[in-house]
Amino acid sequence: MSPRTAVRPVVAAAVADRLLRHTAPGDPAARPTLDWAGPVGMDLPDERAVQAACGLMHLHGRATGGPAPLAVDYASVVAGVLAAQGVTAAGIGRARGLDLREVRTSVAQGALLAAGQYLAAATAPAPDDRPPQEESYPAGLATLETSDGARVELETLDPLAWREFWARLGVPPAVAGRGWGPFQQRFATAVCPLPDALRAAARRRTLRDLRAAAYDTGVSLLTLGADPDPPVRPDPWRLTPGHPVPPLRAPGPAHPAVGVPAPRSGGAPLLPLAGLRVVESTRRVQGPLAGHVLGMLGAEVIRIEPPGGDPMRWLPPLAGDTSARFTALNAGKRVVEADLTTARGRETVRALAAEADAFVHNWAPGKADRFGLAAPDLLAARPALVYAWASGFGDTLGDRPPLGTDYLAQVHSGLAAAVRPADEPPAPSLMTLTDVLGGLVCAQGVLAALAHRERTGRGGRVESSLVSAAALVPRPAHRVRWTALDRPLRTADGHLYLGPEARARPEAARRLLDRAGRSSLTTEEWTRRLAEAGLTATPVHTDLAALADDPVFKAAVAPPDTLIGHARPHAPWEFA
Repeated sequence: MSPRTAVRPVVAAAVADRLLRHTAPGDPAARPTLDWAGPVGMDLPDERAVQAACGLMHLHGRATGGPAPLAVDYASVVAGVLAAQGVTAAGIGRARGLDLREVRTSVAQGALLAAGQYLAAATAPAPDDRPPQEESYPAGLATLETSDGARVELETLDPLAWREFWARLGVPPAVAGRGWGPFQQRFATAVCPLPDALRAAARRRTLRDLRAAAYDTGVSLLTLGADPDPPVRPDPWRLTPGHPVPPLRAPGPAHPAVGVPAPRSGGAPLLPLAGLRVVESTRRVQGPLAGHVLGMLGAEVIRIEPPGGDPMRWLPPLAGDTSARFTALNAGKRVVEADLTTARGRETVRALAAEADAFVHNWAPGKADRFGLAAPDLLAARPALVYAWASGFGDTLGDRPPLGTDYLAQVHSGLAAAVRPADEPPAPSLMTLTDVLGGLVCAQGVLAALAHRERTGRGGRVESSLVSAAALVPRPAHRVRWTALDRPLRTADGHLYLGPEARARPEAARRLLDRAGRSSLTTEEWTRRLAEAGLTATPVHTDLAALADDPVFKAAVAPPDTLIGHARPHAPWEFA
């Protein structure tokens, strides 16, 4: 980890402290070592510099036509969760006989993990007939406006419901069909270039009309507000302990976790969760990422998929014969196929859970009860089990919430208003912010329950949600206002983000910019000019494939290899 930057990432440290207090109230847990750059070989003085260098500005800005900062300390929050995970996992390892004393992570490693799926897609081999990844994303948000000035976000995973919704607004099926692909692919691409005809149809109708069409067709719809700070902030997770259990087994041999750097001297590193087993029945991002994190910490992860495999396996771009985005979250997991609609499939789940330390799912509300696979069902056979449910909204929207997906969670939590400055209309970032945070918070909930089990001998149930994860992101009561210095500077060959000194000395920065002509110099020339004036700046990475090849990221990002055909971040912790 780099000692170059003296300023401590305060938000990351505060998030870590909060989660560690929630993990073990009253227990003076060891504190992690946190910095900005970690193994990234460049000076990164603050949150915005990390966003610029690690691709987050690029991903967030894709939908609006150019790199743009997130107006919240998102990378710092991710790093805070990672720090809490490292400390909690190390404590579990110590309780099981491992000598783990110090945990290091960084805000840059948090940002790279958050961008991991997009990094995988950008570095997957491209067929000859496909344009380069970073040149093939037309701008566009999914947010719609109504005739009475409301802004709304839709969600459905059903193409027939999508077509019928637009038919209620007078849109022909063929036109609605042209919008379905961009709408579904926005989770992967971070853009949503809907046909103009769909936006025009929404603008001809009132909010009441759109709500009626959504209700009649089963499409979820939420209205965007301008308040970034919701009145209710749920706890990150809720832990309900089970009954006492017999002593637990000692740690076994290390489980090889994807992304863990090889040790400096011979032998595989013994990771904190070595010898523990996690069974997951999850899909999309939130649940698989939770299992991925637990696997990187050393657990054996068994993934339950439907017969024939998870359909996400074949979503392009492919790395070998599997989706790059899928392997970014699921490489290294053992797969067992089971049809949960059959008695035999459900019995497979029960048998696997009976031999597991944790069971993780992100099924829709009520599905576990219908399957007979709710917490009481599995804990009856395995009282030591940690049973984790990762949902979209938890119980914040009653028994029949909207679809629990990322963008609706951003809307409901106020994050969709917080991520953009006051001079832009509120809209979710099409980078999957809450999916990533939700997966990380679910994993920390599992770690908290495992730590509780080590202290008390009890398993139990853990519930977390996308909304509870979004609540970790600090934001002001009112949307922030930016000046030109808060946005990336366009150069002759790219973009630069000015450092904190420019905002501390705005007049000096403006004089320099006006004197030189804003886009007449290259990024390198601008960096030199700014340095001569005592101002720092960070190049904005707008090509994730180039980021993976950049020597300054060599210690933080693993290049494609024969096993995994795309780049991926190394595990974001160093245990001493």
